[in-house]
Formats: sequence, structure tokens, C-alpha cells
Amino acid sequence: MSAATLLKLANVESAYGPIRAIRGVSLEVAKGEIATVLGSNGAGKTTILKTISGIIDPRRGSIEFNGQSITAQDPSLIVQKGLSHVPEGREVFPLLSVRDNLIMGAYTRKDRDAVARDIETVFGYFPILKERAAQDAGLLSGGQQQMLSISRAIMADPTLILLDEPSLGLSPRLTKEIFEIIVRINRERGTSMLLVEQNANMALNAADYGYVLENGRIVMEDTCAVLREKDDIKEFYLGMKETGVRGERRWKKKKTWR
Repeated sequence: MSAATLLKLANVESAYGPIRAIRGVSLEVAKGEIATVLGSNGAGKTTILKTISGIIDPRRGSIEFNGQSITAQDPSLIVQKGLSHVPEGREVFPLLSVRDNLIMGAYTRKDRDAVARDIETVFGYFPILKERAAQDAGLLSGGQQQMLSISRAIMADPTLILLDEPSLGLSPRLTKEIFEIIVRINRERGTSMLLVEQNANMALNAADYGYVLENGRIVMEDTCAVLREKDDIKEFYLGMKETGVRGERRWKKKKTWR
């Protein structure tokens, strides 16, 4: 990577009981960049994020964030170091208002004036949240809850955000909107991101660097510009297949259920 390394995993292994979910994973996220991890269901993508944020303790390997070890540290300490986790399934506080959810995201901060400014900033990213500021978060639509979950992570003023399947269950229109805001947050605030996503097309277009995970192992990595042109990525992750026309290599979109 061209920029200085912000997050570094070295030979990390995590398990659920006797089942090894990730096996010797090594990856990096550079400062100011978006990195993505692609892979099918069950490949271990979510486990990587949970291990980084301290929800799961690794059995082997090391995790460094901003030059310091965060291996197996308490999640609350990791948040205070500047790392926020947007989990799969949103997990907002359903009985709290939208505004109170945002305030909960800033619970480690003491700079109240800056917190108030950041609330207005996220309202700028997602105007619908401003309209629903007094409404219970549990009454929001799935897409609005995803917006709130991302906004709550921003309220911690993190250096790095872990994003787990932000497009899950969303319409193509909302998915496009969410990814546009993710890129905007990265560019405007300089916030680094590690994005786990099954929508490989959206992820590769948004991210700078990518990793491909299969059966708990990293099997490929490169810049997203290079990955988009690899035949394996086109066929297995972008839903395209090669067709031969008079000796030329052409690709067409495969029919899928998604």
C-alpha cells in the first residue's frame, strides 16, 4: 500500500469452539484509504471484523492499530483508541430516539460542542435522520437504520470504521446511496475503512485495496482496479462469464437470483 499502515493483522486465527473460522489471516488498511474483504457466506469475513474489534479473541496472531497492539483487548478500550464497528444487521437501540442513538455513539467523547457539530454533519449526510430525530430508532425502515448505524459510528470520531455488510437487505437504490455516502465520508473526513461486503461490484468500485477470502484464508489481494480485471473475480464475484466471439475474449453478465 502507498500510504502509512493504520491497521495490521499478522497470521490471525480465530475460532468458534473447535471450528476455525479464520486461518492465518494477514491484511493491512492504509491511513485514509478504504480496504475491502470479499468472500462468500461462511468465508470468515464477519469473524475478521469481530476479532479486530475485540468481540472475539484470536487464538493466534497479532493485531496492531495505529502502531499499538490491540490484540484481544476489551472492545471499549479499542473504541477509545479510535476504531468503530458497524455490525451486520444494524443493531440500533430500538427504544431510543434517533438523536439519542447518535449521542450514544459519542459516549467516549468530552468535546460537547464538537459532538453537536458532528450530529449536524451526519444529518447532512442523511437528511432523513434529521427529519426522524425524535422518532424511536426501532420504527425506522431497514435502510434508515443502516444510515443510523453508520452515523452512530461516525459520532465516536473514529480513525477507522469497520463496516459489516452495509448493503444487506437493502434495495439497489439504497445500496447505491449508502455506498456514495461511505465514499464521501472517507474523502471528506479522511476516515479509513475496512469494508466487508458480498456486493463485490459496489465494494470494488468504492474501495482502494481488496482481499479475497475463501474458507478462512486470504487467497488473493491487490488494488481494486486490478482485482476488477481478474478473470476469477469477474466470474465468481461480479457475476460475469467469458464468451468467445471470433477468438476475442468478451464478458457478459450472468443471470443470478440476486
